[in-house]
Parts: sequence; structure tokens; C-alpha cells
Amino acid sequence: MKILVTGGAGFLGSHLSERLLTEGHEVVCLDNFYTGAQSNVQHLLDFDNFELTSHDITFPMNFEVEGIFNLACPASPIHYQKNPVQTMKTNVLGAINVLELANKNSARVFQASTSEIYGDPKQNPQMETYWGNVNPIGIRSCYDEGKRAAETLFFDFHRQLGVDIRVARIFNTYGPRMSENDGRVVSNFIIQALKNQDLTVYGEGTQIRSFCYVDDLIDGLVKLFFKENVTGPINLGNPEPITMLELASDVIRLTGSKSELIFEPLPLDDPLVREPDISVARKELNWEPRISRETGITKTINYFRSNL
Repeated sequence: MKILVTGGAGFLGSHLSERLLTEGHEVVCLDNFYTGAQSNVQHLLDFDNFELTSHDITFPMNFEVEGIFNLACPASPIHYQKNPVQTMKTNVLGAINVLELANKNSARVFQASTSEIYGDPKQNPQMETYWGNVNPIGIRSCYDEGKRAAETLFFDFHRQLGVDIRVARIFNTYGPRMSENDGRVVSNFIIQALKNQDLTVYGEGTQIRSFCYVDDLIDGLVKLFFKENVTGPINLGNPEPITMLELASDVIRLTGSKSELIFEPLPLDDPLVREPDISVARKELNWEPRISRETGITKTINYFRSNL
């Protein structure tokens, strides 16, 4: 297939583009390089069936493609809160432009949604049937509500125009090619530990997250995209919960760092629990994470160590 990957030079987009190329697909990688980087896909330029183009999905697109993965949107709070109006435009106008392109091409289109649509959940673990607990006017709302609006658009285009859609709700993902300065906890902890700086823990460190290694996540995205007669939304993430204190301990141990912990106030609207129920993914896609946290964190440490 000829597949368009928006946000293709980002963390997830670069891994997805690489996976699609190795499976023989032609990939048009589109990015505005707000958080993506050409260095993430530099090694893919040697592929004859790879094309890299600069474009912002808030503006209409004109490509002849058979499939679309929409991954274009800054995903870390430090980046999406920097320009919240543009974040909302990317989620809403971007979704409309992607869906209209899919409709024009009769192409299957995938939306990278997020666990953030559940807000600060009152249901744990979170199932796809849960409608969430989201602050509509908070500092994270541009991302949370933007992604919720994008899901609405995808399902309305599907019901009204028959567009062939797939929607995945992605939980915390980590691995090589994460940005050093995106403010996510795994990269923050690893960078600080490698520099023997104190690790910054927000709140009391008891908040719970579930971290999925990038290779496992990409496998889930590809399985969902090529699965017939399943629209989603489907949770994709690691169901094994861990506290921030436990993660900090793991990182210090695996880096051999002399770092200690310092505590800062919990950011506004930061959810206390992120824990996916992946029963649907197991049933519909025969998918679940296979790479252990220790293996994944070690691979990620090695990546950042070589870059530093």
C-alpha cells in the first residue's frame, strides 16, 4: 500500500514509518517538525519507497494514498501547552483535513488517540466504554478535549460518509527517539540519572502509570490498521501499573546512578492513575505487550547514553 503517516518524523511516527517500510509499503512521511526531527528518519531516506515532506495538517492536503496514519500532534504537556490554540487546531482542523483526504481517496484512516481522553479517571483500569472525567477548561484541555473532538469527527465521518476508520487510545509509551526535552517522565528520569542529577518526582510519587515499550505499541497500531471490520476505539498500552517512585528506583538501579530524589508540586490536572484495560486488544487483535519493563528501560537508557 501507499500510506501517508502524518507526524511521521516524531517519536512514534518514525518507528511506524520504519515498520511499514520493512513490510514493503510505500510511505509518505509528513511532518511540520514542531516536535518531530529529520534525524529520526534520516536512516529511512535510503529507502526508494520513502518520501519525506514538510506540511502542517491544519492546512488541506492533496495526496493519492491508500491508507493514512494520523499521528500529528505534540503529545507531551510541555509542548502541547506551549501553544494550546495550535494544539486544538491540530486535533480538530487536522482531523477534518485527514478525514476529507481519506474520503476523497477511499482510503483507510487511523487516528492516534490517547489515554488522556479519560481525564482524571474514576474507573480503574480504564475500559473503552468509560466516558472519562475531563476538565474542559484546564491547561491540559487543548490536548484532552482536542483528542476527544477528533474521535467524534472520526466516528461522524464513518457513520455519515462511510469512511473506513481505525481509532487507538495510546497509553504511555517510551523508547529510543524520545526527545530529551519533552518533559515526559521516562526521558526526564533517564537523562537526570545519566548526569547524576537528582530525579524530579512530582507530588508524592504515588501516581500510577503503565509504560509500553515502543516496539510493542507499533505492533498494536499495525495490527489494528490491517484488521478488517474493527473500528475501535481500542486501548493500546501496558496493563502493568507502576508508581513514579518505583520507576525512579528502576532507572537509578539500571543506570548505576548516584542520583537521589527531589519532590516538586504535582502539576495542575495531572491524573493520578493511568492503567489500561486491554481486554478488547487481546480479543480482537491478539495483542499484548511482550517486552519487559527492565528490557525496555535498558534499551532506552542505552539510546540516551549514546546520544549524550
